[in-house]
Amino acid sequence: MVLVRSAPYQHPVLRRRKALERALNARDPRFDGLFFVGIITTRIYCRPVCPARVSYTDHRRFFNSAAAAERAGYRPCLRCRPELAPGRALIDAVPRLADAAAHRIAAGALNGRGVGALANELGVSERHLRRALERELGVSPVELAQTHRLLLAKRLLADTTLSVTHVAYASGFQSLRRFNAAFREQYRMPPSALRARAATNDGVGIVRANPPRREDATGGTSGLVRLTLSYRPPLAWDSLVRHLGTFAAPGAEVVEGTRYGRTVRVEGRTGLVFADDAAGRRGGARKTQLEIDVSPSLVPVLMPLLVRLRQLFDLDAEPAVIDADLSRGGLGALVRQRPGLRLPGALDGFDAVLATVLSPSRARTSSPDRTLARVVNALGEPIDAGHPALSRLMPTWERVLDAKARGLMTLGVAERTARGLIAIAQLLSAGTLRLEPGSDVAATRRALLEIPGVSDRVATLILMRALHWPDAFPETDKRLQAAADVPTAGALVARAERWQPWRAYAAQHLWAAIAS
Repeated sequence: MVLVRSAPYQHPVLRRRKALERALNARDPRFDGLFFVGIITTRIYCRPVCPARVSYTDHRRFFNSAAAAERAGYRPCLRCRPELAPGRALIDAVPRLADAAAHRIAAGALNGRGVGALANELGVSERHLRRALERELGVSPVELAQTHRLLLAKRLLADTTLSVTHVAYASGFQSLRRFNAAFREQYRMPPSALRARAATNDGVGIVRANPPRREDATGGTSGLVRLTLSYRPPLAWDSLVRHLGTFAAPGAEVVEGTRYGRTVRVEGRTGLVFADDAAGRRGGARKTQLEIDVSPSLVPVLMPLLVRLRQLFDLDAEPAVIDADLSRGGLGALVRQRPGLRLPGALDGFDAVLATVLSPSRARTSSPDRTLARVVNALGEPIDAGHPALSRLMPTWERVLDAKARGLMTLGVAERTARGLIAIAQLLSAGTLRLEPGSDVAATRRALLEIPGVSDRVATLILMRALHWPDAFPETDKRLQAAADVPTAGALVARAERWQPWRAYAAQHLWAAIAS
């Protein structure tokens, strides 16, 4: 047999074979669709998230598309089904549509809305959206939404003391009658039966709502609702909170010891969210979960809120894989100091823009924190949340756009920076820029770099937080160069080749080292 040889794989983001090897070994879904791997011995090609046993390194070939793999004589894997990868080519349009729709449905896109509204947002017909989900996932949009609602309801019944009525509406159901019927049909028991069963566990593993202690966002006096978010250990929570505190927006974010809190607006609902690590604080078995306290006013939008919080704290990362790769790349000493260091994300893409552009390390004024505080105080909507340090919502791009560059300049923002912020807000308004995980990294980077006032460093930091891209690496950052003990950006790029595809995590380790 004569093997067909193609040109070496060159992806615009992941360029080195070793980086592709590490991305493949991690099975991180953030790389799904960026490349495919062919196994020489079996002549089968797979996605990087394939659950099959990892092949030998010298038996692999990398391709930038499914078409390239098939042209080289490989056939698709029947387990990971490469045709389902979220690709960028026209041939991948249906799988990509299904993936985007599934993510939005998981965040509550069909709660109180019809499939037609979601289809319109995605730019397709309702019939085409239904057909895409049926083909790729084997379920209808309504069935997928129903599953997510019931799973959240089951969790709330077991883990909180919310009433059944509150659980129904918090899970996205529009009526208590429909909730009871769906729950009985799916789980063959009424919701109250599950609540009674949970109560017999003597509190083990049950997290109840906190006792009343402060005013909520609606002005009433009631306790925050406590939930948990699990993660894969280890988690360097102290370092994560310290980093978030460095870029915190005064008035909208606060760090109290190891507890992070902020104001939140989700789908028109406002309130507070606090997060702390539960590991080892109750004795007994070590808990690998965060304790999340939310205002009762946010209970109706828990589905999208919990998705965003997982992105903010990078709770879906595989720290064991990332730490091992970085240790082999020469960062073993730093990894041992902070095992499980995470990549901070953002609740909203424009939050990441403001935190990056107006961060202390970038601002040219003598009081950078006060500049950010003035912007938040002037453009962020007030909120009476009952916490002295949390009085404003983060400014939205709409309010920044209304303020215009001149309004930002009166708040102490440099003219070039102000015009850059307005340009980003205009792109978001037009829908030509999307700052959220899953967006095209290369296209987003190009769009940001075309904006006057947005440097390569700023664009990369926005990709790191807003798109949560694990290989984003601001090599022009002087603090990174100093931490790596290299004289130039070029020297830092050369050294960082060993850290791909986890260079964003490597940057977090280097920043943490010089901050300690």
